[in-house]
Amino acid sequence: MDNGGNALDFGNLKVVSALGRGAKGLVFLAKTYEGQWLALKVVSKALIRMRNSSHRKRVSFEQQILRRFNHPLLPRLRGVLETEELLGFAIDFCHGGNLHSLRRKQSEKTFTVDAIRFYAVELVTALDYLHNIGVVYRDLKPENILIQESGHIMLVDFDLSKKLNPKSPQSVSAMSSPSSDSALLLDRRKRLLPGFCYCHSGVIPLDSDSQLGMNSPARSESDSVEKSNSFVGTEDYVSPEIITGEGHNFSADWWSLGVVLYEMLYGMTPFKGVNRKNTFQRILTKQPDLTGETTPLKDLIKKLLEKHPDRRIEVDEIKCHDFFKGVNWNSVLQIARPPYIPQNDIEDKAGFSRKDVESFVHKVFFKNDSHKEDKTKETEKKKINGANRNNIYDKNQNTVWVNKLTEKPTKNGDFLVF
Repeated sequence: MDNGGNALDFGNLKVVSALGRGAKGLVFLAKTYEGQWLALKVVSKALIRMRNSSHRKRVSFEQQILRRFNHPLLPRLRGVLETEELLGFAIDFCHGGNLHSLRRKQSEKTFTVDAIRFYAVELVTALDYLHNIGVVYRDLKPENILIQESGHIMLVDFDLSKKLNPKSPQSVSAMSSPSSDSALLLDRRKRLLPGFCYCHSGVIPLDSDSQLGMNSPARSESDSVEKSNSFVGTEDYVSPEIITGEGHNFSADWWSLGVVLYEMLYGMTPFKGVNRKNTFQRILTKQPDLTGETTPLKDLIKKLLEKHPDRRIEVDEIKCHDFFKGVNWNSVLQIARPPYIPQNDIEDKAGFSRKDVESFVHKVFFKNDSHKEDKTKETEKKKINGANRNNIYDKNQNTVWVNKLTEKPTKNGDFLVF
């Protein structure tokens, strides 16, 4: 298969089971008739029509960005799929699950320092590649860090990513004045953080000795590119500058790396609050609790979790940090030995038809509506439950049977505002 050149359909693809869901789509395990295992991500066209054109643009953007990748730690587009009701695309399937599930399998629900170093090196390498092609990832979290059959990582899910363009005099001028979109984002943040006062530069605590960056030196690897003002990410991992709306660029990914490393070391995220609003407040005001003796890893985390992006450690300093002493960055992928090699134990089951998959996707996102385009109310509400993992769709009961998909994705998931 070439890199995205193939059109997929249910005539050359067998859908085996559901793997998980997001706010806008579902991911299935599928197999080509040549024997290649794929992760197939699909979205409902009806859901796109209900919302706005940006959702279709995000699907298109993700496909375009996957076509650009040529890196062993990033996915490749293996084909695209379209039916009357679905849009989708496929990437290679990762046999080892994700870093979140792997951490929870550890005896103390944390990784050893050596394991953290291995995954950290690969994360820095992958993010450095993305930044070099002008892409800010914006959704780094353990659930998006998959383990390949080889034991190496693969970053997935790029629908929140953004291409940052080089600055021009016109773009600098435009960024200096607030737009109507910025006003909408500001209003959203006011509702999330009512205890803060706002100005065009962002959010400032009312007791305001902790104003960010009033006299900080301008130092950023990304000074030459535009900044994004999108309010986007996953709440535990989002950087302060995204919350405040001051504009963010590649440095936001290094903040998220600090959160991921903290979680790998301590088994929890550093700023988790009782709700989203409280989490955001803690991200803006609280310092990470790096308990125990000082170590190079804790020092790296502290420098990654610097609240002002212009003072945050970036790629050259990260690679030279004591935690990575002795790492040969030019050959790390050739000589590194992964701490975990997954077992290839995929169960090859009977496939599901196009109609089964379309009906399944529809019932996940339109539980109270019929399958028809006019969305007439069903006489009875269908209930999603997780009684049986082995069947994604029971034709007799007409019910979804995937317990991974019962939780609403917004419970601890992504938020997205353009």
